[in-house]
Amino acid sequence: MKNKYKKTAFTNRLALAIAGASLALVASGQASAADNGKFRVGIVTFLSGPAAGPFGEPSANAAKLLIEALNKGQMPAPYDTAGINGVEIEAVIIDEAGGATKQVEEFRNLVQRQKVDAVVGYVSSGDCLAIAPLAEELGALTVFYDCGTSRLFSNDKASQFVFRTGLDAAVDNVGAARYLAQTRPDVTRVAGIQQNYSWGQDSWGDFAASMEQLMPKTKLVESQMPKMFQGQYGAEISALSVKRPEIVHSSFWGGDMEAFVLQANARGLLEDATALLTCGEAAINRYEGQAPNGMIIGGRGPFGAFAPENTLNSWFKDAYNKAYGTNPTYPATKMAQAILGLKHAAEKAAKAEGEIPAPAAIASSFKGATFESVSGTVNMARAGGHQAMQGISYGEYHYDEASGKGSVKDVVSFSGECVTPPDGTEAQDWIKAGFPGAQCQ
Repeated sequence: MKNKYKKTAFTNRLALAIAGASLALVASGQASAADNGKFRVGIVTFLSGPAAGPFGEPSANAAKLLIEALNKGQMPAPYDTAGINGVEIEAVIIDEAGGATKQVEEFRNLVQRQKVDAVVGYVSSGDCLAIAPLAEELGALTVFYDCGTSRLFSNDKASQFVFRTGLDAAVDNVGAARYLAQTRPDVTRVAGIQQNYSWGQDSWGDFAASMEQLMPKTKLVESQMPKMFQGQYGAEISALSVKRPEIVHSSFWGGDMEAFVLQANARGLLEDATALLTCGEAAINRYEGQAPNGMIIGGRGPFGAFAPENTLNSWFKDAYNKAYGTNPTYPATKMAQAILGLKHAAEKAAKAEGEIPAPAAIASSFKGATFESVSGTVNMARAGGHQAMQGISYGEYHYDEASGKGSVKDVVSFSGECVTPPDGTEAQDWIKAGFPGAQCQ
């Protein structure tokens, strides 16, 4: 699918918007290392490349919107006090493009030269896995807002400074299998196409294992694993079509996901098969007439179009729509959630008005916290209090030509207790054992 947001145009619009709102946009290496009396937050997301349009732009826009509102004390309760503990928030925005090695260098720069008080960011699972041990080494409070690898907290070493306010891929794929079992129990042939790295491999593994438990008569007829950001999928689509699947599961994200949908639709694969896209909601405002109605999409939790109606989300949707002319998709919602979690923890850690707590104090308050968000109540209940647990929803994409807008219909939601492995249990072990302890209504 053609990217509507070219790199240069997006970067220019973002810089102008942030400057106009008096929100500091500091290029890497240009900030003073001296303490300027502000709470400095590194914001890392894709500002260039195929993930910028569907992920980076909404995420950066959400960060800009929230930080501006927080600094003015204009958000609903319990976030209606100015800044973080009365201290103005200053954002240092970094492009996530370039790979893990580059991101490690950028992270060191944020912490050691830019002197940020916390880092919020990262979409790529590979980047998260590279950054997490460095964050612990440097004692840098780091909040992963989107990356979903189940391997983030799977090692034996306990985390102190690393948190994830989103969900991991196991929840996405257990939820996807449960959605099929509930809404399409007669499906007999399922295939998959994933990016060939840890995110895609783990996603297919968890989905396939869940299908074996929930729909044992269904055959998994094909699995394609093209390289990340390959862009052209003619050979893979042909291989899938030959196997005549009824459902095509994919954890593709960003430009890969949009390209696959466009190409699979044009080649007729999606005339006979229904795509099930775990990250599909991210492009709900971008598919337009190039994706078939009835496609199953998820938002990696109760985010974007799946977010509940509450005071915080109503404010966020209205403010985001007013600022950018469209509803926030799940990357924007998840960025907002991470920033709200950081504010909650930092203010809980502060002892006096105007104090900027140390990273260790914020981390102590963040651990096991419960806070309100645009997605509802968030419980940091997994990974020893470092990983959020929430439910997940799936529904059908529908595009209305008259309004030019996409929406989700026939939404089915599953609680966190239904789709989340118990703390300390590997996802594959839990799934293959038949989801022991799962609480599903």
